[in-house]
Amino acid sequence: MGDNGLTLPVRTVFARACEPEDTTLPDTLRPAIADELDRPGHEGDPRCDLPAAAAWADAERARFTTLFATAELQGCADVLVRRAVLACAPLASTTGAWLQWMSEPGNAEEPVTLRALALFAADVGAGHPGASRGDAYLALMRHVRVAVHARPAARLAHDRRIADPSFYLPAIALTMSRRPDAYRGEIIGLDLCSRAVGLPPPLAGVRTRLPDAVDWAALDPGRARGPGLAAALDDARAVAAAFTEAVGTAGTTATERGFAWAFAALRRWSDEVYRELDAARDPSFEMAELMRSRAREASAYHDRFVMRGRPLKQWLAEARTDPAPFLAALADSRLVRPGRSGASRLTGELVSESGRMFRVFPDADLDVINRWIDALPADPAERARLRPAAHQPRSIGFRPAPDTAGDTGAAPADLREAYTRLLRRTIKPATRRYALRYVEGWLARSRHGMKPAARSLPAEPPADGLRPWLLDQHDLHNSEFQAGSDSPLPDRAELIESTLQLAPLTLIDGAWLAGHTDYQLASAERGHFLFETYWDELGNGEPRLNHPLIYRAVLREMGIDLPPTRSPEFAAWPAFRDPSFELPVYWLAIGRFPRTFEPEILGLNLAMELSGVGGSYRRGRQALEQYGFSTAFVDVHNTIDNVATGHSAWAADAVDGYLAQQAPTARTDAWDRIRTGYRSLNPPSGFWARNAARRARVEASAHV
Repeated sequence: MGDNGLTLPVRTVFARACEPEDTTLPDTLRPAIADELDRPGHEGDPRCDLPAAAAWADAERARFTTLFATAELQGCADVLVRRAVLACAPLASTTGAWLQWMSEPGNAEEPVTLRALALFAADVGAGHPGASRGDAYLALMRHVRVAVHARPAARLAHDRRIADPSFYLPAIALTMSRRPDAYRGEIIGLDLCSRAVGLPPPLAGVRTRLPDAVDWAALDPGRARGPGLAAALDDARAVAAAFTEAVGTAGTTATERGFAWAFAALRRWSDEVYRELDAARDPSFEMAELMRSRAREASAYHDRFVMRGRPLKQWLAEARTDPAPFLAALADSRLVRPGRSGASRLTGELVSESGRMFRVFPDADLDVINRWIDALPADPAERARLRPAAHQPRSIGFRPAPDTAGDTGAAPADLREAYTRLLRRTIKPATRRYALRYVEGWLARSRHGMKPAARSLPAEPPADGLRPWLLDQHDLHNSEFQAGSDSPLPDRAELIESTLQLAPLTLIDGAWLAGHTDYQLASAERGHFLFETYWDELGNGEPRLNHPLIYRAVLREMGIDLPPTRSPEFAAWPAFRDPSFELPVYWLAIGRFPRTFEPEILGLNLAMELSGVGGSYRRGRQALEQYGFSTAFVDVHNTIDNVATGHSAWAADAVDGYLAQQAPTARTDAWDRIRTGYRSLNPPSGFWARNAARRARVEASAHV
């Protein structure tokens, strides 16, 4: 950490780490993160000692509960509720988000990935919009009426009522989440610590005061998300065990390192919040905070009003650093009647509709001022002895690494190298630029000569939504299947060859949706459809349902045993043809830009999920069955992609939801982009179409 202008403020780090397409931050902060993980003071911390973490959390929650009980007797419990909810917001709004990139197209078959993704899916409430643990916390913030900056979570950084220390742990955790290749074990360790601690201790007093306000179980990261499900802590244990079993001693060390850091950070933060809440029981504490935050703007308007022989402007200038003298003078001025806020000009005449300070203070600020005035003693001598409670949270920043913008590496030399690189979440800037150019070129090719046709989306979005159109397409697939039922099936060699050439595509099933594992997107109104589709493609955490594993089993039946997908040997497999990597690279590339290409991804997803339902999957089943191969892969897709309740229906609903949120003037452009995305599954391949792609790549190069 640093304390000068060369540092990135912790709020900035938090906000940037929430952005799914900002990939430069982790490398920029690599030395700072290493310093934080190995920070002095961790020695002697429990190494994944779950009972010790749970015992500390229980004792800490009891401490906060006692503090709230004291505040209740003093009549200021509501003040502590508001402040505790705000203090916990950065952490509780992103609970589990550090797991968001643990899965990637290249590791989608691995046990650790499947277990971690299952844990993450529970955190985001897979299958339901607005059902994440963060959404449950948003409900609490709304109940307490402090949610003005709560959505998206990055906007919490704008809320100056939240002190810097509350951003520290989630800022580091979310930054590490963007580099799972470097911090996989540490992420697993910090997640395990979070589950062991459970409900953030400052919220214990809030829960006591507001027992029915929200789903408190959802705010406890160690608890299960539903009846009959395993506790999240048990699942986190299983993730850690699977990781250490796979990696060995190095995995144990990394997990313990992450656990120890998180436990130390939680203890420091909890102490900081306790001191803040304890100080806030004194009405002068919040009044001092208010004056400190508003003094700069207020000083511009108060050069004539005089207190104790000095212009109010001078008092306010000094109040930016030490508001105590100003508050003492204000308490003795004609604006305030100590002990009687209702009779004071400051909270009466001046802020009335005809007053000179009308609407200067929102209701929450007026509550602070009223509380301060009512607590002032009538005796001037007693007031002279008062001084606001002193607790000023430290400002936190992280020292970035020297600028290495020029050290970007080389772009992939060919499709096979691009495929291998893009399988991973972490890529060099040159590869990212390559991916962006590739997408722009592919989409330009997809737009070329696009006209309404039976195989494309309508020229205009259907007024009654896409579901009726979806059924029409399903009928068309069925008719084509029936019409071709007597056509000869491919011979055995042709079937094996086509199955092999589809492996680079099929073994990354769902890759176009990989960006929607991002915490905020995975539980969003539209994004939850896309995340649940991705979650299904990977088997909902079950290896027996994992689509890449099912496809590998079919390949082995055919006598083909391919290397691991993420290995360079896979892309270099000599039996693959180069064109077999064209569409997979597009999937991998566009999946990295879930915001930039959202409408195109929605269209592509619809095309992909609808492509085989009712027709080609059934035809594929006949071919596989004829030669004695398992039909599990086509069977599972023909069911889960169905047009009534499956992926195709979800894809249509996601498109309809996106269009419904567009302004009428923007809807035409949005629909054109969706249509382009739909066509991008099978774009034209002629000379002019490919020439349009080349031009688009050149143009994109000039802007990235």
